[in-house]
Amino acid sequence: MSDSPDERSEAAADAADAADAADTATTDTTEAVDATDATDVDVEDVDHVASLARVDLEEAERERFPEQFAEILEYFETLDEVPEHDREPELVNVMRPDEVREGLTQSEALRNASETEDGYFRGPRVS
Repeated sequence: MSDSPDERSEAAADAADAADAADTATTDTTEAVDATDATDVDVEDVDHVASLARVDLEEAERERFPEQFAEILEYFETLDEVPEHDREPELVNVMRPDEVREGLTQSEALRNASETEDGYFRGPRVS
């Protein structure tokens, strides 16, 4: 990217403003929020999100996306209704216990090696 520092800081400020707006909208969960108000998305909102994401939209997409964004926001509202549970996960040891067993001899280990040298595997030279 060849954005100037001013363009990057402006984009960062826009993103921070959007995050602040989202935080403000979700801060007070005790207030009843009308579902139609929370999911009203217009073409300007779509254009703003597209500019933050630096995505060029065609006119047909600009007209279709407000409805899709509203559906996505409704899904988030549904997720907000899911109760939270604070509990410790149960830790279970899934590893088998170590058992000492007889291993391969040196000659057995080198049996299928394509090249060996002085009882060791021989690999390609690295330089």
